[in-house]
Amino acid sequence: MASGIVKEVLPPVLGSTAEPPPLFDGTTRLYISYTCPYAQRVWATRNIKGLQDTIQLVPIDLQNRPDWYKEKLYPPNKVPSLEHNNEVQGESLNLIKYIDSHFEGPSLFPLDPAKKEFAEELMSSSDSFNSAVFSSFKGDENKAYAAFDFVETALSKFEDGPFFLGHQFSLVDITYAPFLERFQHFLLDVKNYDITAGRPKLAAFIEEVYKMEPYKQTRRDPKEYIGILRKMFLE
Repeated sequence: MASGIVKEVLPPVLGSTAEPPPLFDGTTRLYISYTCPYAQRVWATRNIKGLQDTIQLVPIDLQNRPDWYKEKLYPPNKVPSLEHNNEVQGESLNLIKYIDSHFEGPSLFPLDPAKKEFAEELMSSSDSFNSAVFSSFKGDENKAYAAFDFVETALSKFEDGPFFLGHQFSLVDITYAPFLERFQHFLLDVKNYDITAGRPKLAAFIEEVYKMEPYKQTRRDPKEYIGILRKMFLE
């Protein structure tokens, strides 16, 4: 993963008055929000593959979006999106697979058939996992406990390393890590609930991911995550 260790100066966030970059000029651009977990998935994939010089970051202010983003670039008006080869694509799970298969850098998807099948299964389950935890913020907390137990069990399948597929850091880890990061900070702050308590595999996973420099560069102050989730669910 050494290829991903590049200390990057992050560009300023573009709001409603910002001029667009020279769209469709052959530059590959990744449009993100610095605080969006879906965007963080793709940003982390870019960094871990060492593509900081190949894929330009363009951060968008989601509270004050420039009109050109929707009108000229990406009609769904969401992040992340990727401008590549004169096309724009979206949806984070599609984009992390696309970047992994279309750009140079270490492969982040397994070749082993059993691990590949498990990886697809876990990535397909990620929306259900996120929904269960999000819904627990205003309702049944047991849904969250079951969701974190599901992750603990998944992390126990391969014993040769701390990640979902054992020793290999993969797109599965990138799929779950941004959300686990937010859930960990938010639930500890609001409910005094430690998601790693009694879940040693999850604790080890979080510790290892946080140590990875290319991922670390996509992280924000936990207070930002807590503030956003408080606004969404408690105010």
